[in-house]
Amino acid sequence: MARAITLIRSAALSDVAEYAYAATAPAESRLIFLAGACPLNDDGSTAAIGDYRGQAAKAVENMQAALAASGAALQDVISTRVLVASARQEDLVAAWEVVRDAFADHDVPSTLMGVTVLGYHDQLVEIEAVAAVLDS
Repeated sequence: MARAITLIRSAALSDVAEYAYAATAPAESRLIFLAGACPLNDDGSTAAIGDYRGQAAKAVENMQAALAASGAALQDVISTRVLVASARQEDLVAAWEVVRDAFADHDVPSTLMGVTVLGYHDQLVEIEAVAAVLDS
């Protein structure tokens, strides 16, 4: 399947970042704006309480379900924002590594942010995403 996303890199910027610096989608693509993917189980309970990596993995799983319901996949994501309820950089990195590994070589532009609190009881991670697809 042809993908709508083009990842953009710049030789003028550091290559230390583990993601592309920008991405584009053609005008004829359909944009999909996902609600923040939360680490919730089917029954509404929070998964992996106290575990940043476990919650990031569940949030990625739930994001993939929302993408599939929209006719898209991880390879159609054009950008992400990973929110982590912590002031500790190592907690942010733990969550980020799970998200980064899930996307593999589709390293979309991303922002990683520490926040004070998220919406669900015991929630530590949330992933926002925008995707773009070419409709057939």
